[in-house]
Amino acid sequence: MLKYQSQKIAMAYFAVAMALFVIQVTVGLLIGYVYLAPNTLAEVLPFNILRMLHTNALIVWLVTGFFGIAYFMIPDEAEREIESPMLAWLQLVILVVGTLGAVLTYVFDFAHGNWLFGKQGREFLEQPLWVKLGIVVAALIFLYNVTMTVLKGRKTAIANVLLLGLWGLAVFFLFSLYNPSNLALDKMFWWWVVHLWVEGVWELIMAAVLAYLMLKLTGVDREMVEKWIYGLAALSLFTGILGTGHHYYWIGTPAYWQWIGSIFSAMEVIPFFAMVLFVFTMVWKGQREHPNKAAILWALGCAVLAFFGAGIWGFLHTLAPINYYTHGTQVTMSHGHLAFFGAYVSLNLAFITYAMPYLRGREPYNQVLNMLSFWLMAGGITFMTFALTFAGAVQVHLQRVLKEPMSFMEVQGDVTDSQLHLFYILRELAGVILVIGVALYLYSIFVPREKEVIAPAAKQPAE
Repeated sequence: MLKYQSQKIAMAYFAVAMALFVIQVTVGLLIGYVYLAPNTLAEVLPFNILRMLHTNALIVWLVTGFFGIAYFMIPDEAEREIESPMLAWLQLVILVVGTLGAVLTYVFDFAHGNWLFGKQGREFLEQPLWVKLGIVVAALIFLYNVTMTVLKGRKTAIANVLLLGLWGLAVFFLFSLYNPSNLALDKMFWWWVVHLWVEGVWELIMAAVLAYLMLKLTGVDREMVEKWIYGLAALSLFTGILGTGHHYYWIGTPAYWQWIGSIFSAMEVIPFFAMVLFVFTMVWKGQREHPNKAAILWALGCAVLAFFGAGIWGFLHTLAPINYYTHGTQVTMSHGHLAFFGAYVSLNLAFITYAMPYLRGREPYNQVLNMLSFWLMAGGITFMTFALTFAGAVQVHLQRVLKEPMSFMEVQGDVTDSQLHLFYILRELAGVILVIGVALYLYSIFVPREKEVIAPAAKQPAE
C-alpha cells in the first residue's frame, strides 16, 4: 500500500513516458525500414526528421520517467508528502506542451529560421528555444519540489545521490542554451550536455534507483546499500567527467585529449561492472522472497545489459587509435542502442514494474508476461547490437582501412547492391522482436487480469 498519497503523481508521469516510448520504438522501426527502402515517406517524413523524433522521444521519455521515479521515491525516502503536488502537475503539463510543440516544429517546420520558434539544428538538442526555456522552468519546479521535500524530511544516502544526479541533469542542460559560432567550441559544450548526462549524472540516478530497488526487493540492510551507493557515485563521476575527452578526439581540440579521453573512458567500464556486482550481491544476500519477481529480473537485466552496452561495447571503440577508424559508423550505433536500453530504458521499466502494483492497489500481476517481455526486448536489442556491430566492422574495412577505400555511398549503395543490406535486414527483424516485447510489457503493466484485483484492505506487496 502507498505510504503517501502524493506518490500517485508518478502514475501520470509513467503513462506519458510509456506513450513516448511507443512513439520512439515505432519511429525506430520505421527508420530501420527506410534503410531497406530509402524512399519510404521521403516526401512526408524525411530521414532526418524521423531521426529527430526517434532520439528526442527517447531522451524525453527517459527524463519523464526519472521525474516519475523521483516523485515515487522521494516521499518514501524523506518520509513525508511531496512539497507541492500542484507544482508537480504543472511541471507535467509544461513538459507535455513542450514535447508537442517540438514534434510539430520538427514535422511541419513552420518556423524555419526563426530564433525562438524554429529548430536549432544541433543533434539531440534541436528543440526550439521556447521549448528549452519551458524545460528549464519545469526543471526548476521539479528541483524545488524534490529538494524541499528532502530538506524537510529524512535524509538518506539514496535520496542524496538521487538529488545530486537530478541537479546535475538540470544544470548541464543549461549548456544547450549556449550555441557559440565556433564549431569546435560548439561541439565541446554540446558534449557537456550529451555526454555528462548519460555518462555522468544519469549514472548517479541509475545508482540511486537500483539501490532503492535492492533495498525494497531483497530486504538487505540500508547500511549495506549505502556503503555501495557512495562508491558507485564516486566511480561514475571520476570516470565520466574526464571520459568526456573521448568525444574531443576529432573536433579540433588539442591532441592531449586523445590521451585523457582514452585513459578515463576506458575506466568507465568500472562503475558499470561495480553495478553488476552490487545488484547480484544484494539479491544473493537478500533474505526476503519478494513477490515481484519481474521487477527483480528487470533490475538484474539492467545492470548486466548496461555493463555490456555502455561498458564493453563502449570500450571496444573508445581508444583514440581505434576510434580514428570507427567513429561515426554503425559500430557507434551498436554501442548507443545497447547502452541506452541497458542503462536507462531497463532502469525505467524495472522501476515501473516495481511501482505499478502499489499505484494500482494490487498484488504484483502479469509477471510471466512481464518477464517474457523482458526476454523479447533484451533479445531483440542484443541481436540488433550484433547486427550493427558486424555492419560497422564491414563498413570500417571498406571505407577506412582498404588501401583504396570505397566511398560512403558505394558501401551503403541502394537496395540492390548495398554492402550492408543483410545486416540491415537483421537489424529490422530485431526491431520487430523488440516492438513486440514493448507491446507485451505495456499490456502486462496496464491491463491486469480481473482475478488478480484485490480489495484495498488485502495484502499488498511486501516492503
